[in-house]
Amino acid sequence: MKHLRSIGELGRDGLEQLLESATHMAEINRRPIPKVPALRGKTVVSLFYEDSTRTRLSFETAAKRLSAETMTFSVSTSSVSKGESLRDTIETISQMGAHCFVVRHKSSGVPWQIAQWTNASIINAGDGAHQHPTQAIVDCFTVRQAIDQPFFNGVNVTIVGDIKHSRVARSNIEAFTMLGARVTVVAPPTLLPSQIGHWPVTVVHSFDEVIASTDVLYMLRLQSERMDQGLIPSLSEYGSQFGLTMERAQRLQSSAVVMHPGPMNRGVEMHVDPSDLPQSRIHQQVENGISVRMAVLFDVLARDGELQQLHEEVSA
Repeated sequence: MKHLRSIGELGRDGLEQLLESATHMAEINRRPIPKVPALRGKTVVSLFYEDSTRTRLSFETAAKRLSAETMTFSVSTSSVSKGESLRDTIETISQMGAHCFVVRHKSSGVPWQIAQWTNASIINAGDGAHQHPTQAIVDCFTVRQAIDQPFFNGVNVTIVGDIKHSRVARSNIEAFTMLGARVTVVAPPTLLPSQIGHWPVTVVHSFDEVIASTDVLYMLRLQSERMDQGLIPSLSEYGSQFGLTMERAQRLQSSAVVMHPGPMNRGVEMHVDPSDLPQSRIHQQVENGISVRMAVLFDVLARDGELQQLHEEVSA
């Protein structure tokens, strides 16, 4: 594929292919020296107009483990502060030999706009409250490992929290249902998008109503930085109704999986330390982020036939 801007653009076949490729990348990451020359000569640019720790560092680590060159764009020290436009930035960096832009921006649709200004590949690392496709692939990969099956038929996924402002929720709902899962979203009415009725989900407003039947519990961060009005009475009231407390954690099935995209708001949506939960896969999500993003970078930048060659080398 040329770009990865949304889960829908990827499709089920593309999603399954990337999940299989990530398995091979995970094998590389378990080596004493986790590096291959697969993308030698390619340049990957991290273009983040919003703060990020996990996504940016995992992409940069992934690129280096594939032997690509990396360039990191910092908005605070760039000509953006002098009034340089996004288009000028993209065109300038493209002339420096960029082969791929990993883009995060506060405005929805920016990755599609950027693709009109460069011949480089575009990977969406989060655009507004719209999409975050690589996080969804990471989460699907993590669930596959946890339940030890490639498809999610019959799996009950419960996503709890700020659905309205979450690009992770949108991408995950699309990816999970694409693989056969049943998705339930739990949130107060004020934190649900207006179009929720058209999504392939069941909506409930009581966390306690669904926790015992949940196979995969996905907690979302309350994104107060995206809220322009009072959508909840108070953080403490929200936490008491929609937070994962120890009492709720004890009602989970022993085989259930607990996930969170990070960063966590401790004491708000997470009242328990993930390290205290045997069902937690939160740290595994972070580790899997490198393997999945290696798979994505390889898919958009490698030449035809190189994927099979790499898989054969890893399996040998």
